[in-house]
This record gives sequence, C-alpha cells and structure tokens, in this order.
Amino acid sequence: MAFAAEEYKFEASEVEKKPYHLGGFGEFRPVLNVLDKNAALYKVNFYNQNVGDTTKEYNFRLQLEGSYEEGIARVFMRVNQDVNNTYQGWASDGTIYEGFLSLKPSDSYHFDVGKRVFKWGKGYAWNPVAFMDRPKDPNDPDLALEGFWTLSGDYIKSFSGPLKTFSFTPVLLPVVTGINEDFAGGLSNPAGAPSTPTGDQINAAAKLYFLLYDTDIDFIYFTGGSKTTRLGMDFSRNITTNLEIHGELAHVEDFTKRFINADGTLFTETFDATSYLLGIRYLTAKDTTYLLEYYHGGTGFTKDQMGDFFSFVNKGYNQFLTTGNDTLLKRAATLAQGNYSRNTPMTDYLYLRISQKEPFDILYFTPAITWIVNLKDQSFSMTPELLYTGITNLELRLKTFFIVGGGNSEFGEKPNDFRVEFRARYYF
Repeated sequence: MAFAAEEYKFEASEVEKKPYHLGGFGEFRPVLNVLDKNAALYKVNFYNQNVGDTTKEYNFRLQLEGSYEEGIARVFMRVNQDVNNTYQGWASDGTIYEGFLSLKPSDSYHFDVGKRVFKWGKGYAWNPVAFMDRPKDPNDPDLALEGFWTLSGDYIKSFSGPLKTFSFTPVLLPVVTGINEDFAGGLSNPAGAPSTPTGDQINAAAKLYFLLYDTDIDFIYFTGGSKTTRLGMDFSRNITTNLEIHGELAHVEDFTKRFINADGTLFTETFDATSYLLGIRYLTAKDTTYLLEYYHGGTGFTKDQMGDFFSFVNKGYNQFLTTGNDTLLKRAATLAQGNYSRNTPMTDYLYLRISQKEPFDILYFTPAITWIVNLKDQSFSMTPELLYTGITNLELRLKTFFIVGGGNSEFGEKPNDFRVEFRARYYF
C-alpha cells in the first residue's frame, strides 16, 4: 500500500508579527468592610450616617488596551471604566490611563508624546523617586496607574566594557487648564503640595540610566513651577540568581508640610526632605518568594502630628454629639481626604510579603501573606491571600485585611477592623 505524504504549505501570516494588539480584562470585585465605630476615620466618614456594622461594595472594571505599529510609529492606548455600588449608591468613572504616540527612528532614539506612566524606581511597594507618576497603593502595588500628559524621549547606547548600557530620558510635563491640573495636587507629593497650580507651568525631569558591572543605576532630576526641585537615585543588583537587592534615595528641596494640632491650629513647615527605601527579594529552592522593604518617607507626618489630628477629630465628634455642630468634623474630613487618610502617611514602614508557588503540588495555586507595619506606632495590616489561575484567562483572588493598632495609631484609627474582597478577572 502506498502512502502519500501530506503537502505542507508555509503561510507567512503564521509567523509575521501583527501590526496591532488588542486586549484587556473584565473584573468583578465584591468587598465586605467590617467597621470600627470607635476609630477616628470612622467618625470622620460616617458621623452623620447610619451605615450599620458593615458596608458592602460591588466593583466592576473594564480595562482595554490596544496598539498599532507602522514603520517607525506606534500608537498605544489603555482605558479604564469603573462602575461601583457602595453605601452611597451607584457611581461610574471612565479614564484614559495611557494614550501616546511613539516614534523610533533608530535603535538609539525614541520619542513619546501623550499620556503615559514612567514607572521610575526599583521599589515594589513604594517609589520615592517616581517624581513623574502617581503613588502606588502598597496594598496592591501591581495595579495599573493613570499617567500624565508629557513629551519625552530616550537615547540608548550599548558598550562592551563594564558599562553595558547607557540611556538618557528627558521629560516635559505641562500643567495648564484642562491638562495635568492634578499633578500639583499632592498625588506624587502627598504631604503638602498646593491643591491647584497657580497659572500655567512647565515641569521638566531627566533620568540617566547605567547598567554598570551588572548593576542597574538611575540618577533622576526634577524641576518646575508645580513642585519644588528634587533629586533621586536608585539601584538594583542580583547578588545571586535567587537574591536581589534594590534601593532608592530622593531629596526634595523646600518641601512644605501642613499639619494641625489638637486644638485645630494649622501649621506650615518648610524644609528639605529626604526619603529612602531599601529592599531585598529572595527565591528559595522550593519556590517561596520573600520580599522585604524598609521605607522612610521624609515628607510624612510624625507620630505626634498624626496623634494631634486624631485628637482634633475626637474633639469635633464630641462637639457634634453635644451640640449638633459638625464644623470641626467637616474641616477634619477635608484634611483627611487630602493627606491624613492616604496610604502610609507617616515616616517609617516595613513591608514583608511571602508567597508560595503551588504548595503541596496544587497546580496554578499561589497563597501569600503581606504585612505593612508602621514602625513609629507599631500598628499594622496583615493580608493573607489566595490566588488561583487554573482556568484559561481567568484569575481568582481572595484577600482578607486584618487591621491592628491601638488608639491614636495609624492603623488603629482606620475606619475598618477587617476587610475581605474577592476578585474575578477575565483576560482577553
């Protein structure tokens, strides 16, 4: 019997790189908050509402991204649409996270114009040198961030000696009516920048990158009319294949911090502030990852300054209970929204995350636990989580937040004692 071999036809389309990309995810994230009615931030948020012992949230998110490349040009867009149902009712918000045009006339030169995120810094939970970006949420550092409208470029050069790579990245960021107006509002400088810029401003930054003796090193400079001048540097190095160390150092000139005492007097202090971070990442032979970071925020509030704010809240709450006058609480709410209730508002923190890939040979399963400790008042949050990715394109995550601390401590005065959230995210 004769067998005829099947003819194979080569299709160029099977290996050609497509000029476009479309993708994204849809997400459903229900949340249950168990409230602490004795906490200062509970009193600020709910003093005139009866929300019970718990609040529920139903959060929906659709994030889409796409790109198209033709010749030296590439267009990229990432958009985010949120729909939320909380104790306050339904709300929705749509945002362009990134949208920019890239031109790459050669391997050495690269130009971008539009809205983008720069991701400067080597830290995982914090990035004190990220002068051009919004701050991360240490509770979920991998979340995508909204960028700013900028004009930037890159020059890259490779070498054969100890210096393997050098790059130079200049950035211009304008603040004008309708463009980047929130850049000066404390998002990247959360302890006391003015809430709005005064007139049109141009801000400039530059980053020098060196791959020197297998160590990544950046030197960063920022100046402009929206914020004071600041300098930064960072590094990252693999000591062994399983051990990496990284760090950041940021210096802010003439930083203005505003804080309140227990009687309601507002103070303004201007000084040169220094922030820094040092971290290690270690992977064991059994696929356990340890990530440890120490962060000092030189622009943050001291223990006494935070304690004064909490005392002011309690004073306002007692006045409201006895007289019905909520003037002090409204003032406290404004201060809390701007500074005091943000993530890690004080000066010294420790971050530890331990994750284990596929324990007991359970495929696609990764449990983890995260601690964020305020070293000044010993309060902390502890967050165990379970992640399962065994279904194609579907990610399931369960997280619980235990918030622990005494009176007048940062975590002790959070509005929640406990929080649990489930996230189902489908990628396409």
